Amino acid sequence: MAEYKNSKCKYLIAMGCLVQRYYDDLVKLLPEVDLFIKLDEYTNFWDKVEDLVERNIVKITNNKTRRAAQFKPIPLVDPESFLERVITTGKKYAYLKIGEGCSNNCTYCAIPYIRGAFISRPMEEILEEANKLADEGIEEIIVIAQDTTKYGVDIYGKEKLAELLHEISKIKKIKWIRFLYSYPEGISDELIDEVKNNPKIMKYFDIPIQHISNGILKRMNRKTSKEQIEKLINKIRKEIPEVILRTSLIVGFPGETNEQFLELLEFMEKAKFDKLGAFKYSKEEGTPAAKMPNQIHGNTKNSRYNKLMEKQQKISKQKLQEKIGNVYETLIENISFDGKYLIGRTINDVPEIDGLIYIENKDKDKSKKYIDTFVKCKVIEVNDYDLIGELVKK
Repeated sequence: MAEYKNSKCKYLIAMGCLVQRYYDDLVKLLPEVDLFIKLDEYTNFWDKVEDLVERNIVKITNNKTRRAAQFKPIPLVDPESFLERVITTGKKYAYLKIGEGCSNNCTYCAIPYIRGAFISRPMEEILEEANKLADEGIEEIIVIAQDTTKYGVDIYGKEKLAELLHEISKIKKIKWIRFLYSYPEGISDELIDEVKNNPKIMKYFDIPIQHISNGILKRMNRKTSKEQIEKLINKIRKEIPEVILRTSLIVGFPGETNEQFLELLEFMEKAKFDKLGAFKYSKEEGTPAAKMPNQIHGNTKNSRYNKLMEKQQKISKQKLQEKIGNVYETLIENISFDGKYLIGRTINDVPEIDGLIYIENKDKDKSKKYIDTFVKCKVIEVNDYDLIGELVKK
């Protein structure tokens, strides 16, 4: 990016998690960066940019080879318009962050050290942003945070996710609402009921359980047990039979025995998650898990990861085959490069992390009219992770 710095683009600014954690090192390593901004400095963002510009003016006007009168100050845009959100996702969906940081303190995770404890955004501020997104044409809101179930505890004294989702659903222009990363201990009966009874909220829970062995869960400093997780899954499926369940797992956590890994595989076979992501444990600097004894060898991690994903691939295909013949509301987002298929997401799929549905494009001359529209699709075939469908005429 430094190569783009020229007379029209004078400054390179770096910000984010890496800057927060390694500020002093980065200042020394990257002199081509004009300004580093830490996470806790975002509220002073514009002041820092103006300071940077003013320093540059002083530097140039003090240069004896140039007269101050020759220098034309850089025109500054209005800070309010500069900080207005720019939508970088699709035309119909956008992410809506409801909190920052995390207070769960899992032993493998560095997020609390980088971003601090969980801080909720005021509900009125979130709803204002949701309304603005809706006015700009967004019809699918994806509510996110490190742990969405913790929303509201710090500022309202109790969990408010269910209430927040209900308030967002009152926005007429919003059609679909999703929420991601809901830790199992925070999924209340109230939240399940809201998902069950609110037609705008997708029947979808993303529950990162990470493991199922009680011994591993304890060393991870997770707040639930195997028995509680199994009970929760059964409750959700009983209340919402059509629900889609997604989770994430970690293999190769320090001290994970072969017996504990086999316990995880057995649980996967029993739970049959619709969607599942897996990670090989890696040390995060400064975390308790990085200092734990009995670190697992890389080859063992790779072997366990491959076995786990092979099992999930079979489960996923089985779950998808059960959808053949079903009709789903679908958002068409693209056309295949050869023009043969319309590409979309069903009501059951989250952008970028879940599968797609490919619909035969029988009318190529009119195919563009389908982009960014909601249609009904019938599933006629599946592969390991994606669906093949056909349009259902209204």
